[in-house]
Amino acid sequence: MLRPLATRARAKVNLTLHVLGRRDDGYHDLESLVAFAALGDVVCLRPQEELMLTIDGPTAAAAGPPSDNLVLKAARALLAERPSLKVGAFHVRKLLPVGAGLGGGSSDAAAALRLLARHNGLALDDPAVLEAARSTGADVPVCLVPRARMMRGIGHELGPPLELPPLFAVLAHPGVPAPTRTVFAALGLAPGQRLAGTAHPVLKEGLSAETMFAELKAARNDLEGAACQTVPQVIEALSALGRLPKARLVRMSGSGSTVFALFGKADAARAAAGLLSRAKPHWWVRAARLR
Repeated sequence: MLRPLATRARAKVNLTLHVLGRRDDGYHDLESLVAFAALGDVVCLRPQEELMLTIDGPTAAAAGPPSDNLVLKAARALLAERPSLKVGAFHVRKLLPVGAGLGGGSSDAAAALRLLARHNGLALDDPAVLEAARSTGADVPVCLVPRARMMRGIGHELGPPLELPPLFAVLAHPGVPAPTRTVFAALGLAPGQRLAGTAHPVLKEGLSAETMFAELKAARNDLEGAACQTVPQVIEALSALGRLPKARLVRMSGSGSTVFALFGKADAARAAAGLLSRAKPHWWVRAARLR
């Protein structure tokens, strides 16, 4: 009997998120520096003939029924590309909050594709794997290889992986989801409308920590205001993290409602996470390095 395969579905953190406009097809054009935290859900695959999915974990109840899960959508998309694909029974241990702007569902789907690729001897840049990722969801391609990089368009235009200087984050979710469609709707862009704004900083490999912090501060998350209108708890989270000692930058991730604070040292992030956890015991709070 083949042994189960397992991988971590890392939390995706949008360090920046510029909205350039809304396309005629209704999708929004974005420009975003994405990084991944050293924490996330756990996805396992037990090889067998039947494709299945089970879910458990502290945030599983909010993930919806397995039949609607992106893990199965991704697996079926790859199966459509490769009809002889060997499949199996997936199990997801949900540890990330749902509807939190951390790409949990997309990262789970990308993790499932990684496991299927490993099980079938496929490379992650195999056209079938890439097409399955694109057809599953806008954020799935960037989660396929969880490394920091620029993401553009609707999420399918990916820059090369970037080696970031040491960045340590406190991630905080106030316990209320921010539905992505609702937040984008609150932005209020009509199809074809473009936004005028400051250009995204050029973020490249080899920047010092100080330069990286300066460039990140010059950027923004254009969905932050819309999320604050939709989920007022985001305002509270931004304020709470802004008061953490030694925080270098505070911003919302993705469409919310997770907010992050960046630190230059791991011990400062751990101390700040402990302080925030004691002040907000009902929030989901974690410290993690970003890469």
